[in-house]
Parts: sequence; C-alpha cells; structure tokens
Amino acid sequence: MAEPVFILGGYQTDFARAWSREGLDISDMVREATLGALEAAQVDAVQVQSIHVGNAFGELQRRQGHLGAMVAQRVPELWGVPAMRHEGACASSSLGVLTAMAEIEAGRYDCVLVLGVEEFRNLPGHEASRNQNAASWQGHEDIDCTYMWPAAFGRVAQEYERRFGLDRSHLNRIAEINYGNGRRNPLAQTRSWQFGEQSFTDNDVANPVIEPGTRRQDCGQVTDGACAVILVSARFAGEQGRKPELLPRIAGWGHRNAGLRLLDKFERSRGQAYVFPHVRQTLEDAWRRAGVPGVEAMNGVETHDCFTVTEYVAIDHLGLTPPGQSWRAVEDGSIAPGGRCPVNMSGGLIGCGHPVGATGARMLLDAAKQVAGQAGACQIEGARRIQTLNIGGSFGTVVSFVVEAGAAGSHAPSP
Repeated sequence: MAEPVFILGGYQTDFARAWSREGLDISDMVREATLGALEAAQVDAVQVQSIHVGNAFGELQRRQGHLGAMVAQRVPELWGVPAMRHEGACASSSLGVLTAMAEIEAGRYDCVLVLGVEEFRNLPGHEASRNQNAASWQGHEDIDCTYMWPAAFGRVAQEYERRFGLDRSHLNRIAEINYGNGRRNPLAQTRSWQFGEQSFTDNDVANPVIEPGTRRQDCGQVTDGACAVILVSARFAGEQGRKPELLPRIAGWGHRNAGLRLLDKFERSRGQAYVFPHVRQTLEDAWRRAGVPGVEAMNGVETHDCFTVTEYVAIDHLGLTPPGQSWRAVEDGSIAPGGRCPVNMSGGLIGCGHPVGATGARMLLDAAKQVAGQAGACQIEGARRIQTLNIGGSFGTVVSFVVEAGAAGSHAPSP
C-alpha cells in the first residue's frame, strides 16, 4: 500500500430509529449521514471528488435503486460529483471503501465520501426477512426452512458441532457480551433493551428456537441506519492543515469471495483446518498488507455477528484460538471488555444493529474511533490497531481492514 489512506472523519445515524415512523425514508438517512460526515471531517462538500454508496436491498425494501445519484439529490452541493453504488449483501459498504481506497492509491482522487445505508423497518419483519433472502442462491440452497438466514447460520453451528463439537452456552455468552457492549453505545439499537435471567440460556420461552441451531438471542437486528466516512490522501490532509501522522489510517485490507451456496462451502473445506478457508485468507491478506504478524498485533476486533455463530467462526479464523476451539476465547474472557482482544465493543450487529448496507462503513468508523481514543464508553484503553471483518451472505463476500493509530501515537486529537 504505497499511498496511505486516512480516515478524516465520519458519522453514524442512531440505529434505534425507525425512519418511516417519522415520515422519513432512505433518502433522509443519506442526507443526514452525508452532512454529518462532512461536518465531522471539517470538509466542504465542494472538496469531495468521488462518492461510493453501499446498499443491498433498496429496490426490494423501498423500490428505490440508483442510490449513487441519491446523494446529490439530497445534498445538492454534491451535484456533478462522480458517484456509484456497490452491492455485496452485508459487505456492500466495505466494497465502497475498497473502491475509494483504490482511487486514492491511484492518485485519481484525494477526498472520497463512502456512505452505507439501509432501510428495513418500513416493512413488516417477515417481509424484510424474506427480502434479505436475495443474498442467498434463490431456489438452490436446499435448506428446508421458514427463515433462510437463521436456518443457514444454524447449519454453520451444526457444521461446527459435527467437526469439532459445540456447546451452545458459548454462543449464548457471545450474545450476552454483545448486548452488554451495546448498552454503552449511545447509537446502538438495543441500548435500552432489557433481558431476564433466562434470556441467555437455552430456555425455550425466554430464548426460543427460530430455526434448528439458531435461537432468538443468536440473531442480529433488523435495523434502519446509515454511516458515512471521509477517506483522504496524505496530500489532501496536508493541504487542509491536518497532520497525517495524527490521523487514523487504513494500514491493510483483504477481500475474497466464494460462491453463493452455503452447502458448497462446507463440501469444499472437507479435511481442511478451517471451515471457511477463504475467510482465513482474507484476514491473512490484511495482516500481510499491514505488515503485522497476525491477530496478536490487534488491540481489538469489530467483526460480523449477524448471528452468534458468525462471531464464533471469526474467533478461530482470526487465530485467537486454534481451529475449532473458539470456545476457549469465550470462556477465558479474551473477547470480553478488558480481555486480550475485545470483540465488538460497539455491540456489533447484535447489540449495535445491522442496517446491512451500512455495516461495513460502521465497523470502519468504530475502528477509527478506537485508535483515535474517541470511542467514549466503548473505548479499549490504549488501542492502536483494530481489525474489521465484514461478511456478506453465507460468507460469500468477505472484507477485512486493519486500522492503525497515527504514527504520532494512539489517542490523538479527534479529526
């Protein structure tokens, strides 16, 4: 990565909002996140040279596509700026970040806006759930179920059980940690939710089965929301009187894809150490590009937990434990606040929320806040390096970033 890419600032909407209940829609999320990011980064709209929008289900949820042009529609100061939309299921805005980085690294542009946005709560929950099935291979998954994604990730849990053994108490503990982290996040969807003594057990009343292998508290949220970040070159930062050495930067990245069908992934990894080898390769690519040996160089992780088992997969693929032994990092407190590598201090998709197209950008912004010492009650003390892992579909699209503190030290002044 010869041309470094810096995160000048960003903005996340309140993930607890249901925008349609306020008479608003996805376009209003676009406007708020865009203006918020410009203000946070202290950048004028006329300085933005390119725009990338991540969104997965706009056509299905709101019958609205062509979201690259929506930014200029709602923020007229950006009229004429080149823009495009990216779709990669839950990794959509991470693909926007990758493209923005490539533009900056190539010297094409110096200041790029990346926006992720999704509206889900304008339709009944069962309709929103059905719409998300578009991220699977329609008619070909061969999974008999009512709810595709709880069933698919239930199959992932069953695959871990078959290969290594799996104690559901560890999945329940992951949910409990992430909801607990979400309570400290002022933008989290679940920050005011209350739970009973049996909520994080296999009690069929307090935590009912949704599909085999998946219970209610295993599931990420149905969320409205947007998140935007301003990415810049060192040249742009310097011209604005900002010192690049004080800014969070993207030090490394990984991006790999597999096919759509979940069962094919299981078959292809038979006899291999990792259930999803391409996920491990994505993480290794990010480490290599960042010039670090592995997860031991990280002070924390923001990972995809659309279901608790997705985080369970991330734990061993990151190398926090040997393959199949993710339970060890749950039991010994490694992933909890104060542990050797806290995971999802934001609350993750379970605690913070999961507006699909916005999740990758939200992870990146939270990583930048951590290394800048601006994460508030979610702060990891002394954080200098945070890794993200963003997954689309059933591990079909996988993106990881390594975000580092400025060279002058962690906890630099907020941009």
